[in-house]
Amino acid sequence: MDLYGKMAVTQDGRQKDSPDQNFDYMFKLLLIGNSSVGKTSFLFRYADDSFTSAFVSTVGIDFKVKTVYKNDKRIKLQIWDTAGQERYRTITTAYYRGAMGFILMYDITNEESFAAVQDWSTQIKTYSWDNAQVILVGNKCDMEEERVVSVDNGRLLAEQLGFEFFETSAKDNINVKQTFQRLVDIICDKMSDTLETDQGVAMGTPNAKLTDNPSPPAHTDCGC
Repeated sequence: MDLYGKMAVTQDGRQKDSPDQNFDYMFKLLLIGNSSVGKTSFLFRYADDSFTSAFVSTVGIDFKVKTVYKNDKRIKLQIWDTAGQERYRTITTAYYRGAMGFILMYDITNEESFAAVQDWSTQIKTYSWDNAQVILVGNKCDMEEERVVSVDNGRLLAEQLGFEFFETSAKDNINVKQTFQRLVDIICDKMSDTLETDQGVAMGTPNAKLTDNPSPPAHTDCGC
């Protein structure tokens, strides 16, 4: 079974063959970053289009599943929400293996969370596979009056680390969907570059739009 085909993930993050045939590809994605930067709220906004201001720290790790479509291919996203506290670090890093993409998040109102980005980046390089794609996200951009990390500093750090960059707000639903869409797009681009020709062609046109719904059936002039 190839890395991007029909796969499932065991409890410790290892991949195995899956009996579920209702998708063409499965991408394992991880949300990482310091505690309280908004990872859980970000995931709930994307997966369920919901938001709550009540903060409950993630214990260990949790995940949600969302299906998207590109070039009529059904892509199952298994999105893992990791705890940011140091005491859970051994647990969460076990899930890095096999992850195709990471959203590395900091809080624009928290300088400490921004300073920790370099350490999180090192963990990705240490525990994940070499071709894992990463997007750096400065969350809580709705809290402009409390900002301590500038947009320019966030973008500069992303460039230094070789990551793409977004500022987002789970509360106001700013760039949440766009971040996930871009992460899936760059994973698909990497697939086309690294897999065998038939696998690359299977993903279709590289610039095709990612959607939440399958394409409508094509209509013909046939009267039968």
